[in-house]
Order: sequence, then structure tokens, then C-alpha cells
Amino acid sequence: MTTFAESLKKEMSRLAKKEQKGELTALRKAVTAHRSEIAGLKRQVKGLLSAHKALAKGLSRPAASPSGDNKENTAKSRPGRKRIFNAEAFAAKRASFGITQGQMAKLVDSSSLSVYKWESGQVTPRAAQLERIFAVMQMGKREARAVLEQ
Repeated sequence: MTTFAESLKKEMSRLAKKEQKGELTALRKAVTAHRSEIAGLKRQVKGLLSAHKALAKGLSRPAASPSGDNKENTAKSRPGRKRIFNAEAFAAKRASFGITQGQMAKLVDSSSLSVYKWESGQVTPRAAQLERIFAVMQMGKREARAVLEQ
């Protein structure tokens, strides 16, 4: 009779393990799905927070002055603020002028290869060049044409 009891005991433990394995597999899948959902929600919250900060930053800026020289006023009111080069804005400014990369290179006193690399984001300009670039970014279309004709 001991062999019957042992066989029964082994069979019961085998069936219990089999049942547990199925349940654990389902639980692991659910946990994985929940973790990926949590990660997605965290990314979404991070994006919303950055958008909120950008909107709050935009609202805190002073309104444009009637004379239209708001850019100069904001630069003077924020001493020590570091200006950052934006390749897309630089390329957009060149496109708005309707000029070639060679002509833009003349405006900023550099080579057309440098302008290409700046616009493509391969290289960022040095500090000395940044000053000339920011000066060109402040120019209007007529002023840029006048400088190029000289």
C-alpha cells in the first residue's frame, strides 16, 4: 500500500505543478503587458510635461513692442542668456531669403561647405561664427540682398 500512496502523492504534485505553470505563464504575460503600458504612459507624461513647460515659457514672454524691435528688447532684458544654434532655423532663414548656400556663406563670412554642414546638422558653428550667424538671422530679406550686392 505504500507504493500506491507514493504514486498518488507523486501524481498529485505533478498535476499541481502543471496547473501552476499554466497560471504563472498567464500572469507573466499580464505583468509584461502592464509594464509596457506603464512605460508608454511615462513617455506620454514626459512629453506632456515638456509641452507644458514650453507653453508656460511662451506665455511668460513679454508682448511685442509697437515698434517691432521685440527681439532686441528680450535679448537686453535677459543678460547672460546663451543663444543656441538651430540648424533647421538657419536653413529656413536661407530659404526665406531665397539665396544659395554660397551666398549665405558670403553673408556669414565662411565657406559654402561650412554652411552645408551647419544646415545638415553635421557640425555646429564656433563661437566667432555664431555671432555672425545670429546677426544674419536678425536681418531682413532686403538687408541681406543689399549686403550681398556690396
